[in-house]
This record gives sequence, structure tokens and C-alpha cells, in this order.
Amino acid sequence: MSRTAEPIQVPSGARWAARPRLVAILSVAILAGLGWIYLGLMMAGALQTGAAASLGPGMGLLDLLGLAGGGDGFGRALVEVLCRPTFGSAGGAWDATQFALVVVMWSAMALAMMLPTAGAMILAYAEIAATAARKGESVVSPVVLTAGYAAVWLGFALAASLLQWGLARASLVDPAMASASPLFSGAVFIGAGLYQFSSLKHACVTRCQRPFPFFFSRWTDRASGVFRLGLRQGVYCLGCCWAMMLAMFAVGVMNVVWMAALGTIMAIEKLSVTTRFSRAIGVIFIAIGAAFIVTSVIAQWPARA
Repeated sequence: MSRTAEPIQVPSGARWAARPRLVAILSVAILAGLGWIYLGLMMAGALQTGAAASLGPGMGLLDLLGLAGGGDGFGRALVEVLCRPTFGSAGGAWDATQFALVVVMWSAMALAMMLPTAGAMILAYAEIAATAARKGESVVSPVVLTAGYAAVWLGFALAASLLQWGLARASLVDPAMASASPLFSGAVFIGAGLYQFSSLKHACVTRCQRPFPFFFSRWTDRASGVFRLGLRQGVYCLGCCWAMMLAMFAVGVMNVVWMAALGTIMAIEKLSVTTRFSRAIGVIFIAIGAAFIVTSVIAQWPARA
């Protein structure tokens, strides 16, 4: 007597493993979205007082658009407590809460700015994983790769927070986290521009532009191995983009206009097939830095005279 075969129940985890492209897209979108949401909450504190212009070049546009003000008393208090955009006094000390907020802010910036630039790399892994899954091979979720990549930039967020603390102590960054010195801003941009021509920059950006050979030569079906692949890609990305990220000190750490601009530049750079775009950005950054310095010298000239 024959028995009817029972349908095979596929575990939910296996179903997700068979759709690595979708998992890759969702992981990037969710983490980057959370970063931008938190940055938006931080910006709300400045917009409520109409003080967006104090956060750096280009931010005054938000005041002109009439985005300042609004919100009830409870909403303003909540934003002030969770996402306070002012940290200490010029040259003053931070308390533990203020430092923690800076770390969270830089972490949000790293997720918001850098994960979208890694989209092509994560999708490259997902493409290989999808092919392997169709062959019945074991694959590791792109979430593990993304976690390794994000871990590098969260480490950078901590280092940037410590650097910001030092710059605040030296009165080079004001309580609104904007640059307190045009000469400092100019030096940061010139340094970032010169780095665009370095051999280390070119080696790292080339790795970022060609993720397929990297994954093919180091393919593994072990979660720990895929996490390490994410770490290595994160290190390459850090070597490619750290100088541009630090340019935020020159234009205001909370300057979302420049966050969006730099994020777009870094994404285009990684999608390019040559280093010409990197060199062009280097020239532009050096010119911006020179403009900061010349403007500062001209502004101080009457006082010296």
C-alpha cells in the first residue's frame, strides 16, 4: 500500500538563504536608513531654533526653506535629550553622556554614508551566493558580510569621536560641532585632496571597484570566514574613504548637505573603473582648501593693517 509523500518543509532560514540578493538589499537599506533617521532627529534640534546655518557651509539653505521651528513642547524636549546637537563649551570638557552621543552620531554617519557606497560590493557577494544556492551549495547570508563591513566603520566612529574630543579641547571645533577656524578647514581639505593622489588610496579604491575577484578567490561557506571577508572589505573601504570622512570636520560634523554630497562622491568613486575620478576630486578638494585659507587671510588683512 503506497503512501502519499508528505511535502518537504523548507525552514524559513533556508528560504532566506536562497534569496541572498534580497537579503543584501534589505540589510543595506535598513542599516543606512536607521543612520539617516537618527541624523534627521539630531538635525531637528537645530532646525527648531533656526540655527541650521551655524552647522556649516550650505546648511543655511534649510533655514531659508522654512524648515525651522515647529513641534510641540514634548517633542522638542525629547529631541533635546536624545539628540542634542551642542556639546560642551569651547575648549571645555565633555561628560560621559556627551561623549556617548558623539559616538552614536558618528556611528549613524558611518552607516548612513558608507553602507550605500558598499552596496555594489555586497551585491557582488550576493550574486555569487545566489549562484551557489541554485547549485544546492551551502551559503552564508550577506548579513554576515555586512556586519563585518559595518564593524570596521563603527570602529572608525569611535576613533573619530576621540579625535573630535581632541579638536574640541583645542578649540578647533565649536560646541555646534562646526569648524572654528577657516585655516583648519583649509588644511583638512588640502590634506584630503593630497591623499587622493597617494598609492595607498589608489590600491584601496581599486579593491573597492573590483569585489568579484576578491570574493571568487576567497570564497567560503563558513560564517566566520564571511565575517572576515566583510572586515577586509571594510578595511579597504576605510583606506579609500577615511580622509573624505574626516573632511566633515572642515564643513561641520552635522552638516547633512555635505554628508549627502560626500556619500555620493564616494559611491561614484567606487563604481568608476579608473582612478581619474579620484584624482579629479583631489584637485577640487585642494582648491576648496586653498579657498578657505585665502578667504581667512583676506578677512584678517584689515585687522593686521
